[in-house]
This record gives sequence, structure tokens and C-alpha cells, in this order.
Amino acid sequence: MDTTGIDSILQQLQATSALASGTKKPSDAGEIAGIDFSEKLKAAVDQVNNAQQTADKLSMQFVSDESNTDLHEVMISLQKANVSFQSMIQVRNKLVTAYQEIMNMQV
Repeated sequence: MDTTGIDSILQQLQATSALASGTKKPSDAGEIAGIDFSEKLKAAVDQVNNAQQTADKLSMQFVSDESNTDLHEVMISLQKANVSFQSMIQVRNKLVTAYQEIMNMQV
């Protein structure tokens, strides 16, 4: 399973956080400007969806005995789907927390 989408979103969040906290110089922000956040987020969600669909397909094949699908393959794919989903939930929680902090800022 490719987790580059989720990893890149986490890196972008960390870089933005460092820039906002002042630990990173604004001149280093050029790397953030070239990234389209919505595309990266959509790619990460698509990766999670694909992992879940693959796990579902393998489990259905195992139950219906259509192919020579091994139980360990099914369990590994289910665990990968679970881990990717939990990672996506953590990213969502970080985004919600960041949004709430921004909304609570006084101007």
C-alpha cells in the first residue's frame, strides 16, 4: 500500500505549523506554496478507499471460495485498510483542531 499521499499531507501540516509558530523562516515557505493541498488530500482519501475496497474484495473472495485466496492475505489486507483509515482519522482530527484554533484567534 502506498502511503505517500498521507505522508505528504502530514509533512505539509508540520511545515505549516512550523511556519506559523515561527520556528521556520518565511523564505523556506516556498516548498509549501507549490503543493496543492486539496489534490493531496483527495489522493490520500482515494488511497484509503482503494485499500478498503481491496480488503473487502479479498474477504468476499475468501468467503465465497472463488479463488485460492489465503486467510493470511485477507487478514493482512484488512489490517492495512484499518491502519490507513486510522491514519486518515488522525489527519482529520489534526485539521479540525487547527481549524478550531484559527477560529478562536482574536484579530
